[in-house]
Amino acid sequence: MKPQILVTGSTGFIGRALIARLFAENLHICVSLRNNIDNAFNNNVKVINVGELTPSIDWHQALEDVNVVVHLASRVHIMSNRASDPFAEYRRINVDASLNLAHQAAEAGVKRFIYLSSIKVNGEFTEPGEVFSAEDIPSPQDAYGISKYQAELGLRLIAAKTGMEVVIIRPPLVYGPGVKANFFSMLRWLLRSIPLPLGAINNLRSLVALDNLVDLIFRCIDHPGAANQTFLVSDGEDISTTSLLYRMGNALGKPARLIPVPVSWLHIFGILFGRKDIVMRLCSSLQVDISKTRKFLDWAPLINVDEGLRRVAQDLKIR
Repeated sequence: MKPQILVTGSTGFIGRALIARLFAENLHICVSLRNNIDNAFNNNVKVINVGELTPSIDWHQALEDVNVVVHLASRVHIMSNRASDPFAEYRRINVDASLNLAHQAAEAGVKRFIYLSSIKVNGEFTEPGEVFSAEDIPSPQDAYGISKYQAELGLRLIAAKTGMEVVIIRPPLVYGPGVKANFFSMLRWLLRSIPLPLGAINNLRSLVALDNLVDLIFRCIDHPGAANQTFLVSDGEDISTTSLLYRMGNALGKPARLIPVPVSWLHIFGILFGRKDIVMRLCSSLQVDISKTRKFLDWAPLINVDEGLRRVAQDLKIR
């Protein structure tokens, strides 16, 4: 019997792509929405309006006949967060609301709970020659990463007490059609042929194309090797910020105009202009080891970085 799957965060960047894949696979899908306005799905998708994600939601109706939950909804990382107590809000949504859903899912007889976490649980960057692995001791550095890690701990306790299988996926930066935030900003810079002082960055970063992440989530729905495991995911190729910009330019048909400014200067500029965190992310390395994911799930990335960038470029042209 095909699984009945509840997907939260179904109207988000990742959620929409996952729903399209599940629908293409002819699976039974239920989605939770904040309100009726969000309902952009066809009649073959069961839609339940639960309101804003909070720790007090009654999930009874949404969990009816469901045996797999894919929990994508969360309070996302916000670089310019000015809340007086950002961790309290991250905890309320990413920890308390997630564990409320998981408790009710276990009580409803859900077999498997797939949780989209973040590589920020491992840490913010890797040193040269080092990579993050699924077995590393977690070292989250900010409120978002800490909240994701605390949710992971709570989910594992629920799994141990109830027998519901938990699968945790920690992606790095996700890019694909519809991407926003800093990745989209870089695309706009390139489209406008703006010269960028990013031509001498020799870091290495792991990324994951949206199609690759969705394929991994799909694999985790019923693969026996996924039960109660934590997986890292990437495109299988680590590239520098400079190389990424050149390859983004090629995909867009807009050759990148990069000036080879020393990285030490970039850090000084970041401090002077209040952009220290952005410069750190542009210049630091963050590499992940996906060998466990490959081995346990017999999985490999569907597409490479260049194909992922081509799909982003194609989407921009038709927007």
